[in-house]
Amino acid sequence: MPIIIYAWEAMNSHQVIKDACDKHGAKKIAGDLGVSLSLVYKWAQPRTDSGSGSRNPLDRVIELIHSTRDPRIIEWICEQSGGYFVRNPETIDGENYEVMPATSQIVEQFAALLAEISKAVHDDSITTRESRRIRRVWDALKSFTEGFVNCCEDGDFKKMRND
Repeated sequence: MPIIIYAWEAMNSHQVIKDACDKHGAKKIAGDLGVSLSLVYKWAQPRTDSGSGSRNPLDRVIELIHSTRDPRIIEWICEQSGGYFVRNPETIDGENYEVMPATSQIVEQFAALLAEISKAVHDDSITTRESRRIRRVWDALKSFTEGFVNCCEDGDFKKMRND
C-alpha cells in the first residue's frame, strides 16, 4: 500500500468543514448528521460580524477542550477516529539543540523501543505490564519525533526537549 503524504498547513475550522463538504457533499453530511443543509453551509463559512458563518462543531469541541483542560477528550476523539493523540513537546527556552544530537536521540529512543519489544517477546507472549512499558516508550518516541519534525518545519531546534 503506498504511503500518502499530505502537505499540512494550519486551517481554520470552517475551511476544514468546507473541504469535507467539497469532498463528500454537504447534502450527505447534513443527512448523516440530521441537520439542515443551510446549517452545514453556515459551518463552512467564516464567522463574521454581519452574521454569515456559524459556530461549528469543531469550534465547540476546541472550546470544550480549552474549558476542561482534560486531554481525555482529544484522546477519545483520536481513538474513535482510529488514531492516537501525540502531544507536541513544550519549548524550553535557553537551550539550543543541534540537528545531529536530536537525530541521534531519535535513533536511541527507537533502539529503546526495540529493546522493550525484544524483552517482552523472549517467552513468546507479552504481558499487560510489558505492553504498558512498550506503549510508554513508543509514546515518548512519537512525541520526541513530532517535536523534531516541528523544529525542522520551523527551522528552530531550541524547541527540542532533552528527555
